[in-house]
Amino acid sequence: MGMTMTQKILAQAAGLTQVQAGQLIEAQLDLVLGNDITSPVAIKEMDKMKVQGVFDKDKIALVPDHFVPNKDIKSAEHCKCVREFARRNEITNYFEVGEMGIEHALLPEKGLTVAGDVIIGADSHTCTYGALGAFSTGVGSTDMAAGMATGKAWFKVPAAIKFNLTGKPAEWVSGKDVILHIIGRIGVDGALYKSMEFVGDGIANLSMDDRFTIANMAIEAGGKNGIFPVDEKAIAYMEEHSKRPYKVFEADPDAQYDAEYTIDLSTLRPTVAFPHLPENTHTIDEIHEMEPIVIDQVVIGSCTNGRIDDLRTAAKVLAGRHVAKGMRCIVIPATQSIYMQAMEEGLLKTFIEAGAVVSTPTCGPCLGGYMGILAEGERCVSTTNRNFVGRMGHVKSEIYLASPAVAAASAITGKISCPCELK
Repeated sequence: MGMTMTQKILAQAAGLTQVQAGQLIEAQLDLVLGNDITSPVAIKEMDKMKVQGVFDKDKIALVPDHFVPNKDIKSAEHCKCVREFARRNEITNYFEVGEMGIEHALLPEKGLTVAGDVIIGADSHTCTYGALGAFSTGVGSTDMAAGMATGKAWFKVPAAIKFNLTGKPAEWVSGKDVILHIIGRIGVDGALYKSMEFVGDGIANLSMDDRFTIANMAIEAGGKNGIFPVDEKAIAYMEEHSKRPYKVFEADPDAQYDAEYTIDLSTLRPTVAFPHLPENTHTIDEIHEMEPIVIDQVVIGSCTNGRIDDLRTAAKVLAGRHVAKGMRCIVIPATQSIYMQAMEEGLLKTFIEAGAVVSTPTCGPCLGGYMGILAEGERCVSTTNRNFVGRMGHVKSEIYLASPAVAAASAITGKISCPCELK
């Protein structure tokens, strides 16, 4: 029986010639990731295990990014715990304020994730690195602790769903619209503990930033991971950012899939996920038929949509325009490098002249931490990945998930809008 791309990666990591869906394996890890919320718990678990040191100081990445710069004493103590652990164990890949970024944008940028890797992270959006042809998935802090100590993790080999992408997206349609369309189609549990494997000639029409966005939100469909084939764009990205060797795996022609979907990218429209689930999607055309949805805040950033392509798109919409009176528009470049690039390209000037604010890299507003908390009754259009009840603040606030293009246009009009509506 043939294997999927994910199954081949896991088989190699487990030292096996063949694995099948449902099989329990122990796999060697190429990278273990933690942040300022999850790492302290893992560090305490390691202390209970009485483990001396880590399995490999070069294969652990610690990125304080959720409450940094520290918003209060508790978050400062969390970061202090992680900082001291990193120093004590001489962790090579420790990134704090000044050189940090949002973890899932930072690690590929730093060349720490490449095709063929097996990566775990104590953050659910670790699945982002599948854009490069790696197997990456989120785990709990206890599994992170075991991974840091032993360099190994147990997995149940996932079954897979194939998504055949064809065609070319129209203007203002991005990777965010693709994944929101998919989640709207299959539901938030439609890929529960399955590998979401993306194939097809349409992938060539998606940028790497589009692919990172799509893989990032695999977890929002319940997926164990999302993964793309390694093509010329992926190879060019890895060769630009990494010195590590990579290994290309391809699914067998007779690989088994639980389901297959074909999506013509040329037919997709800008898509918005309404409260309170990512599956509650509506196209911009459907929204035009509704009463205007007036909003109070826009957030452009996060591990989903804070990359340079995202900022360029937002700036293109905002250039020469101004956000609506009373509107709060917060722009968050995902890493220091992206921040610098946006500054050199004049994007930050565009944002500020349009009446937006630009923040240092942080996850803050995405999880309702800080830098954009919503009050009762407020509505936010956000390029983040979750719109659960109370996710960004008050339980009676509302989050509408959208692309940077729709978010920027909505900031200008004060209601959910598409750039095509602007004069």
